[in-house]
Amino acid sequence: MNKLQKLSLSLTLFLALGSGTAMAQFTVNPDTFQEGAGQAVDLGEIQFTKIPDVKNTTQTDAKQQLRDFVKNIKSATGQFAQQGGGTNAQKTQSGTFSFERPGKFVWHVSKPYEQKVISDGQRVYQYDPDLAQVTVRNIKDSVGASPASILFGNSNLDDNFSVEVLPERDGMVWLRATPKVADQGMAFMDIAFANNLPAELRIRDSFGQTTTIKLRNFKANARIPATEFTFKAPAGVDVVNM
Repeated sequence: MNKLQKLSLSLTLFLALGSGTAMAQFTVNPDTFQEGAGQAVDLGEIQFTKIPDVKNTTQTDAKQQLRDFVKNIKSATGQFAQQGGGTNAQKTQSGTFSFERPGKFVWHVSKPYEQKVISDGQRVYQYDPDLAQVTVRNIKDSVGASPASILFGNSNLDDNFSVEVLPERDGMVWLRATPKVADQGMAFMDIAFANNLPAELRIRDSFGQTTTIKLRNFKANARIPATEFTFKAPAGVDVVNM
């Protein structure tokens, strides 16, 4: 895999955020694993196909759980693992994420190659240490119908997406979000919820390729230092302003 291929593996998730409201306190049920209830699993140390499933016990459909998540979870940290898409379909990436509404987030890929996407609420920085390059975009130019606008934004879901509740499967409740404007590179995204938290995303791009992302070990409404969402390019790194 060359460096340009590596750079394009995982960063389609993070280019849309909305405006926010004040922090609300909210208690969510912890992830309930089918194997070893309550045990946290380090997604960086387990095969993608071996990641334990979560089981929904909340009696609301996925659309309502998404609305509750956006309304009540104003910050969080957690882990992710993702697989799929194009020639790298079997390559697994894993790392950590954090966010604080409105518009601040970090998506840190730690394996197999380090990459970071950081938003300070004004600008989005896409940093690749191996390429020694950071791409900077104005967040206003990135607002739209993307997965990040669903997960980390505060905008009304129905403004940008057509939403369909799907049948329950794999112990979770599902919905499909389809962009109303078909120019975002994403055909649709299926999101699974368990206990008011997103647990799995299946993103179908405009080429018919699917990327699956599993989210685990949520810490909802976590107190996150402001420095988490700041970025200063290291010496010698090329800065590309888009």
